Amino acid sequence: MSLRPSFDDVHRHHSCTPSCRALHSSRTTDRLWRRHMTRSDVVVIGAGLAGLTAARTLRAAGRTVTVLEARDRVGGRNLGSHLAGGVPVEMGGQWIGPGQTEVLALVAELGLETFPTYDDGAAVTFYNGTLTTYSDETFGLSLEAAIEAGRLQGELETIAETVSLSAPWLSPRAAELDRRTLDEWLRANTGNAEVLAFWGAVVTALFSAEPAEMSLLHFLFYIKSGGMLDSLVATTGGAQELRVVGGTHQISERLADALGDAVRLGSPVRKISHGPDGVEVHFDGGQVTARRAVVAIPPTLAGRLTYEPALPASRDGLTQQIPMGSVIKVQVAYPTPFWREAGLNGFAFDLDGELSVTLDNSPPDASRGVIVGFFEGAHARSAGRLSPEERRASVVATLVKLFGPDAQNPIDYAEQNWMEEEYTRGCYGGRLGAGVWTQYGAALAEPVGRLHWAGAETSDIWNGYMDGAVRSGHRAAAEVLAALEA
Repeated sequence: MSLRPSFDDVHRHHSCTPSCRALHSSRTTDRLWRRHMTRSDVVVIGAGLAGLTAARTLRAAGRTVTVLEARDRVGGRNLGSHLAGGVPVEMGGQWIGPGQTEVLALVAELGLETFPTYDDGAAVTFYNGTLTTYSDETFGLSLEAAIEAGRLQGELETIAETVSLSAPWLSPRAAELDRRTLDEWLRANTGNAEVLAFWGAVVTALFSAEPAEMSLLHFLFYIKSGGMLDSLVATTGGAQELRVVGGTHQISERLADALGDAVRLGSPVRKISHGPDGVEVHFDGGQVTARRAVVAIPPTLAGRLTYEPALPASRDGLTQQIPMGSVIKVQVAYPTPFWREAGLNGFAFDLDGELSVTLDNSPPDASRGVIVGFFEGAHARSAGRLSPEERRASVVATLVKLFGPDAQNPIDYAEQNWMEEEYTRGCYGGRLGAGVWTQYGAALAEPVGRLHWAGAETSDIWNGYMDGAVRSGHRAAAEVLAALEA
């Protein structure tokens, strides 16, 4: 076995007095609204990596673009912060790995630098009250469990090879694979409690969701889109290999800087009117008319917008069934990365507790020690009911259990509950439950008239990752350009 660790209808009117509202039909009010009207070739909804990539590509092709972002910042699921001493940390997506060619090229083009995630030394696994330190490929499992977990990996990847990335619903045995949850498959193929606990931790680390919350077909599509499990969960040589100096949020910030005032922050979209003559997007503060629109927000949020006319039933049904994952990300700072002195690399799997995964997230100069950890899936929903103080105490207690008494007194602590983010409502991405791919999957990226869809969930390569988001932005922009030039 060779698995290694991973990872907005109503057009809102101006608030005013009753006498003011009586003027809405007057010519004065008409003039006021026209001042808040923008015309562009294309309107992009969402200023995350997907939307900004699409806007940049369209601008480069000579098209006028307006980007509407609900938040007061760009970046979407990328979010930067700082710990004590000015140490930069990422409170959202952060890692980049080999094969993620589109985001790596973008990082280089924007003049950003990367550095390797610390991965020297041994890792630890806590299961059934016992802490195991290991430097091999067993994940600290017993020999029997390691062999059994590896067997399941092989079987899953063999089936995944048969899945179509461009059209999973057309894969051989698609209906059969889609009607079962991943949990059903795992329990039908092993009765080993240690193995089931291990696979539960791996799945929640990848999806921030439980094995029972996704179809087997979705799991197989996802792992194939990222180069299979070893690629997805590895640090060195895998999806967690590199970090961006200063944080990945800078990618979106530099893209937005180049777009200038084409990007409008604090502009939640409420309604999209669309038809043969173009689109009209209503947002808090005005409206944009355009020839085409790119909706680059998670499908579940796109489904909360009002569309006129209403979207086809297939698209609307899809957005009702792609929930976001549940995750709370924590960063814990210490004066030094003390675990390194003990020969540990900071990676841990806690199969017994709620903070199930940790990694070394220290700055490249090791001027501070930082451990990043995750409450994921059911554990995140449980931890979300605690107070911040209670969560911190739980995190510290877990780190003491995993790395010893030196973890007892951190100098700083930060957390990001993505489930509570109004314009995200969860991370890392959306997932498809049993039956969704075969019944609704064809609508995921298929344009609806003049509306095009982007976002990491719509990519067939590196689905759910930053690289997938960038790829989806390029794909949506290409669709728009082809339509505009037809």
